[in-house]
Amino acid sequence: MRSEAFKTIKLAIPIIIGELAQMLLHIIDTAMVGSISYKHLAAASLVLNTLNIPFVVGIGMTMSVSQMVSMANGRKNNAQVSHYFFNGFVLCAVFAIIIALGMAFSRGILYHLGQDPDVATLATPFMFLVSLSIIPMLLFMTLKQFADGLEFTKTAMLLSLSAMPVNIFLNWLLIYGNWGFPRLELAGAGWATLITRSLIFIVLALVILKHRTFHPYISIRKVQWRLRMHTIRELLHIGIPSSMQLGVEVAAFAVSGILVGTLGAIAQASHQIALSCASFTFMVSMGLSQAGSIRTSNAYGRSNWPHITTIGKSTLVTALLYGIFCAAMFSLFRQRLPALFNNNVSVMQLSSMLLLYAAVFQISDSTQAIGAGLLRGIKDVKVPTILVTLAYWVIGLPTGYTLAFKAGLGVSGMWIGLIAGLTFASVFLLMRFLRIAKKQGAKSGKPLLI
Repeated sequence: MRSEAFKTIKLAIPIIIGELAQMLLHIIDTAMVGSISYKHLAAASLVLNTLNIPFVVGIGMTMSVSQMVSMANGRKNNAQVSHYFFNGFVLCAVFAIIIALGMAFSRGILYHLGQDPDVATLATPFMFLVSLSIIPMLLFMTLKQFADGLEFTKTAMLLSLSAMPVNIFLNWLLIYGNWGFPRLELAGAGWATLITRSLIFIVLALVILKHRTFHPYISIRKVQWRLRMHTIRELLHIGIPSSMQLGVEVAAFAVSGILVGTLGAIAQASHQIALSCASFTFMVSMGLSQAGSIRTSNAYGRSNWPHITTIGKSTLVTALLYGIFCAAMFSLFRQRLPALFNNNVSVMQLSSMLLLYAAVFQISDSTQAIGAGLLRGIKDVKVPTILVTLAYWVIGLPTGYTLAFKAGLGVSGMWIGLIAGLTFASVFLLMRFLRIAKKQGAKSGKPLLI
């Protein structure tokens, strides 16, 4: 089991680094825009929060590509890999265009969200450009999922890392008007994002089309690159529930932030600090989840249920140990971490307390991500989507609201509710995976791989 854990970690590391690079890029963007004025910062935040849910839904659709490609790769069926790749790319491209154009031409909604009119005016051109950038970004993610499904994860990681200096340089030129370029301020950040995302998509596309690693799948394109409704339905079977799972999770945290905001600025700032720390560490859990899902899907393609069980258990143990490690770090450094974000004494004190809740949160968050990923790897997505929806919207948010506002626990109550929801998701997702794996393993009659 230990060797399987190391294989999953090895596959996950490039995915994790790529995810962290994207998060760091957003932080740098925000800092560079915020140096102009607080209204520019507010406008950028407004746009990113508005686009977050549809963008995440698009990412969920791209996950279907890695799952189906990995399954076909497990069968050593290059023709099927190529076929799933083409159909998945077309499907994700259609979704990307719909999402991007829908948001780009709905930017007028920013004036109807109760925001400062100056902030809405600054945000409008930025939203148009960032909305358009969703197209190359989701296409890049689709190509990345294809490469990840074949367990070639380093190329996309390197491109994600290289995007940082490119984007920063373009920001420096276009936000501030250096080297004779026009000073576009927030719109400049939008152009920088659009250009950078387009570049990394083009480069990854060229690598996949030209590199010998992918030649076995590209060389048969004349035969396999044909749209088939059966294949599209298979991809949608994975993609739609995956999109819904991510969407309900992001929406739940967005609503929790709005509710906490009604408790006052100190509560809102403290909540954001604790959530930012938890979101950063969650990128590792997400990487482990994707790696475990890919490896499970590969074994599923061979109908090797003993191997699926071993991969699942080893990934779960890895995630559990990681969650405990993060919990210990949050508890140990709960007094120091808030100082990285703010120097207000009240905010730092409340943030320090919330980090104790975030410590418990780490374990449930990490293991529920693994559970959802493992089930996705064996093409079990409908029931997990229902479980995740129940966890956030029937247990987590209502419990958090009741404890925060009815029981008078304030922001602490909201965190207790989120922990309850995540724990429910973690327990039931993992129980479902282990039950299915045990049942199918018994049918296969093969000895368990250790």
